Amino acid sequence: MGERQDLRADCGRCFGLCCVALPFSASADFAVDKPGGKPCHNLLADFSCGIHANLRESGFAGCTVFDCFGAGQHLSQYTFGGVSWRQAPETAESMFAAFEVMRGLHELLWYLDDALGRDATASLHEDLRARRDEVAALTDGAAGELTEVDLGAERARTGDLLGEAGLLVRGPHGAQHRGADLVGRGLRGANLRAANLRGALLIAADLRGADLGFADLLGADLRDTDLRGAELTGALYLTQPQVAAARGDDTTRLPPGLLRPAQWG
Repeated sequence: MGERQDLRADCGRCFGLCCVALPFSASADFAVDKPGGKPCHNLLADFSCGIHANLRESGFAGCTVFDCFGAGQHLSQYTFGGVSWRQAPETAESMFAAFEVMRGLHELLWYLDDALGRDATASLHEDLRARRDEVAALTDGAAGELTEVDLGAERARTGDLLGEAGLLVRGPHGAQHRGADLVGRGLRGANLRAANLRGALLIAADLRGADLGFADLLGADLRDTDLRGAELTGALYLTQPQVAAARGDDTTRLPPGLLRPAQWG
């Protein structure tokens, strides 16, 4: 997973873009309303967060489950050459508009790297590398070019290829739960090994001790999903935001390259 380090958020090299560009509404996840393009009142002069160590206790749990896949530092340091929106206010609008596109592209790179790292997908490696090169080239465009990217089309072009790769990894016999509504479902100890759970709604589902090894979890909603003791080794397309949104403990087994969230204890 070492080659995926550039797809991890490095807040120290970012201009606090997620704290400015993105809107949020007062809810269980955020203590206040904030429109897009307006800095969060917790953002400090050095672009760090004044309550980072106490986000959940301060009513900003939503911040703890967000990850930009490295888009923030790429946009800050490469696209805009290390010149912040505070230093050059005239760049703010284009910088913030490009941020969401860059994040979407970096997320696609995360999935493509996952597929490329699997021996079972060797027959697709040429196609996967070609698609990765295409997406990576888009991330190196100027801000104006980024905002012209049709992110939906790029996701569609990538999704079919990821599906092919996933089938090679999972094999033909895993359970089919693509897009299934499993909200709050009691699935403790369930055998979901190599299951297709792409886009499934698993909000608040009980998956304690379940086997999700090599399951396809692309786009699965894991908010408040109980993963204590669950087996996720080899899970496909699992991301840090999904893990952070779920509940787990020190017996939850994660794929290499994913970090155990601090709130898991």
